[in-house]
Amino acid sequence: MKEKGNILIVDDDKYVLLSLRMFLENHFEKVVTLTDPAKITSEFKNSTFHTVLLDMNFTKGDTSGDDGIYWLRKIKKLDSLTNVIMITAYGEIQKAVRAIKAGALDFIVKPWENEKLLPTVKSATNLSLSQAKIKQLRNKQQLMNETVNKDELIGNSKVMLELRKQIEKVAPTDANILIYGENGTGKEVIAQLIHRLSNYAEEVMIKVDLGAISETLFESELFGHVKGAFTDAKEDRIGRFEAATGGSLFLDEISNIPLNLQSKLLKAIQERQINRLGSNKVIDVETRLICASNLPLARLVKEGSFRQDLYYRINTVEIHIPTLRERTDDIPLLAKHFLKNFRKKYHKNNLTIPDSVMKKLQKFNWPGNVRELEHAIERAVIMSNGEHICASDFNFLSHIQDVEEEEETLNLFSLEKAAIVKCIKKHQGNLTKAAKELGLTRGALYRRIEKYEI
Repeated sequence: MKEKGNILIVDDDKYVLLSLRMFLENHFEKVVTLTDPAKITSEFKNSTFHTVLLDMNFTKGDTSGDDGIYWLRKIKKLDSLTNVIMITAYGEIQKAVRAIKAGALDFIVKPWENEKLLPTVKSATNLSLSQAKIKQLRNKQQLMNETVNKDELIGNSKVMLELRKQIEKVAPTDANILIYGENGTGKEVIAQLIHRLSNYAEEVMIKVDLGAISETLFESELFGHVKGAFTDAKEDRIGRFEAATGGSLFLDEISNIPLNLQSKLLKAIQERQINRLGSNKVIDVETRLICASNLPLARLVKEGSFRQDLYYRINTVEIHIPTLRERTDDIPLLAKHFLKNFRKKYHKNNLTIPDSVMKKLQKFNWPGNVRELEHAIERAVIMSNGEHICASDFNFLSHIQDVEEEEETLNLFSLEKAAIVKCIKKHQGNLTKAAKELGLTRGALYRRIEKYEI
């Protein structure tokens, strides 16, 4: 199976080109050759090249290496992520060193040995692919920062206002943050908000779901590996710590890390250095650490299943996210926010949630928190028939009694509003049938719906 990556070879010696092309075509997806370096620009307009093998001299009689340096700089301007390997004759090593100082990644000496050439080209290509992936993630993060609403903490309840103030205080610092919250409360949303308000906002936030990584892949996923580190390690790969350098690293469900692996994570956090699996090379990592857990780590420390030193290292500041049951006043705002999204998705632009249904939503226990509410609203939008979502569109609200705020009042305003709400509910949102039973025209019913804010 061929390696990923596009290779460009530029040399005025046709025999060199033929030899390199025949060899490298067996190992890479695309290999292009040029005898004229002036065509490099047009080739880059049509293709992305991860590695360029570039001769040092193109002008007849000139052995200064200036031609190679010129085209090296040209290539780096065309694509800074392209890695360049210089091709040089024996005895021109000093010129090759000069080229490396000018931006070349490495050099090969004529005549070369294929056994040594291939690892050099593979390493350069894999590095370019990895750098391109990181750039893509950074661009994606930047786009998210520009387009996503900065204030995703929907809710005006007291507990949410306090949470917002706490986030605004800690986000601009370098403190390690531990987020607590039940499943569905929005731990990742909080982490994203902290990242966007931090000094690392222009870089990526890399998420790692520690509950989904097996013990055998833990080191490889977090710290990366080199080719041959284990059976399936067919190429070098950077880990999440390295990818998050300059940005934020979000370790979700950190309580799931087995005790025998916690020391390795602690070492990386303390020393801000990692070693890829299979390598002794030390790599510096500078990242903002955000962790999250749905279990109280202090209890796990007492039980002996979580290291105390790791616990103290990751929780300079603790943030507790309230459950939806603790902020029922926010349910109408959240429900309307989700309704707006799903109305557009399912092309039901006139759909509303009546007050009576909203009150039932507020009385429900919500074991799955905000995520459960979001899924419930989506289902209700799908199941709804008329222009109003009914309690029956939620398969769990049938046992909750209606909240009749005006059931014993004789106020005509309240009585009329209650009659309209009941009639619309009876006809499952069909306003034509409701208007007929109420003895009103459809237009008159619309005016009353608007008047009573039904």
